Amino acid sequence: MKKLSVLVVGMGKRGKHHAAAFNANPNFQVTGICDIDAEKLKSAAVSLGNPECGSDAAALAKKVRPDVFCFCTMPHIRTEMLKAAVDCGAKLVAFEKPIALNSKIAVELKDMIAKSGIKAVVSHQHRYGVHYRKVKEIAESGILGRTQMVYASATGWMTHMMSHMIDYMRWYNGNEEAEWVIGQASGKSKFSDNHPSPDYITGMIQFANGARGIVECGAGASDQPEVAKWWGKNRICIQGTTGFAEVLTNGGWRAVTKNGISSGEGAMNYDLDMPPYIQEMADWLNGGKIHQCNFDNAFKGCEIVNGIMRSAIHGGQVKLPLAGVMDELAELKAKLADSTAIANSFNKAEFPGCV
Repeated sequence: MKKLSVLVVGMGKRGKHHAAAFNANPNFQVTGICDIDAEKLKSAAVSLGNPECGSDAAALAKKVRPDVFCFCTMPHIRTEMLKAAVDCGAKLVAFEKPIALNSKIAVELKDMIAKSGIKAVVSHQHRYGVHYRKVKEIAESGILGRTQMVYASATGWMTHMMSHMIDYMRWYNGNEEAEWVIGQASGKSKFSDNHPSPDYITGMIQFANGARGIVECGAGASDQPEVAKWWGKNRICIQGTTGFAEVLTNGGWRAVTKNGISSGEGAMNYDLDMPPYIQEMADWLNGGKIHQCNFDNAFKGCEIVNGIMRSAIHGGQVKLPLAGVMDELAELKAKLADSTAIANSFNKAEFPGCV
């Protein structure tokens, strides 16, 4: 069977992870790589079998005509990258989270995907970790009883981490629809980051099955002292009427049920998490089931994030699905007071602009 050709745009850490994982899968072959940094291209090309190289993604895509257009770039150029994927005739586009910086761009992407018919995947690949899957298994078993709450906390700031947190909250809660959200935010120092965000943001989510979601990211997020790696201090928990189970990104999993206390190891590992993420793309393209990380699912998480920002801007509850579009991130930056956020003690090094 002929291998599916892949173009990977962006040769930073994540782009190289994707390219290596595609080439390691017998269904794919990387036939093109792109980056504006010539040295990154040169060093990456050797390990990838010397595919076609270029600095212009759209031009290179039209030259190599890939089956899969994968881009691992900063979040502000999502629209032009997706347009390049559609224009070159790619069958599937895969890209990094978050899907967009605001609802205006998110809806533009959604419309472009629907009109073109291209398959789309968003990289929420933590779910393939053995510890994440164990908590999903416990949640699906029914041993926790009726779901009452799903909770997620990440020390990383919103645009890096909130998309991940909400994706796994929804997953553990059976991908239930969100009915409304309410939120609050504080601090402006991270708006200058390449993943612009308030320093701290938190929100509550009402799910259709009655479960309540609570999510927080950034300076005020709670510590997970069991985890040494700062970016791994993320906790996602599902609590039911007869027990709870939770995962720590770099600290394994634990649960308390009627069968007792149990726990296990696990940590984010690209070498283990990327292969099944890539394989599901091959399965979908070859007529198999829809990828777990499909765009439509990610879009619902994006609406939750944007709804929480709208609540922080205007106050009150925000009904979902969202009505209309706006640039939530820009309006949140303009709305927030100049006062600094309050960082928890272990977080102050990463948020020097906070008190």
